[in-house]
Amino acid sequence: MAYSDFKLIEVIDSFGLVIHELSGLFASVEEQECSYLLSTVLKGNVDLAVAISTKKARSEMIISPILLEIRRKFNYEISLFSGVDFTVDRQRELNSFCDFILSLSSEQLLVRSPVVVLVESKNENLRSGLAQCIAEMVAAQIFNERSGNQIKAIYGAVTIGTIWQFLKLEGNVVSIDLSEYYIKDIKKILGILYSAIAQSKP
Repeated sequence: MAYSDFKLIEVIDSFGLVIHELSGLFASVEEQECSYLLSTVLKGNVDLAVAISTKKARSEMIISPILLEIRRKFNYEISLFSGVDFTVDRQRELNSFCDFILSLSSEQLLVRSPVVVLVESKNENLRSGLAQCIAEMVAAQIFNERSGNQIKAIYGAVTIGTIWQFLKLEGNVVSIDLSEYYIKDIKKILGILYSAIAQSKP
């Protein structure tokens, strides 16, 4: 079984997780300015990606530019991975590929701990990606602990590019923000992603 095969009840039971559903979990997070570059890219790409309506188009044309913007905001001192193998524990079925990973390590050739943010791209409803994202967050938690980087929280996002939903894993508690953030709220989306990285940096 791979990350994408998990159902929500399975991932909760398998890893002894507690789910907290909250609205506005990240409401107080400060917005981040959207650069002229990202604004221009999104202006030209969003409608096209929506028209093509595939996961690949949404990932390449909307999600990647947003995550690259976050990397620029941290002066390229964090690493960004797309479509990489993130096999952590085959026996516990924590294996397969992740759509996007953000790590505090500046190394770009290999995924190094601490992994902080995992972003799961979908071309359908967000709920279908929650279990997969949570499984990846658990894998990141284990990956970090094995490397001696026990950061307080792992963050996750499920997105179709134009809509984003965010999660946070602390210990065995998964907090799911029931609020959805739309691409018109790009400053808020950037703010949440930026805050997740900033709060985890030593």
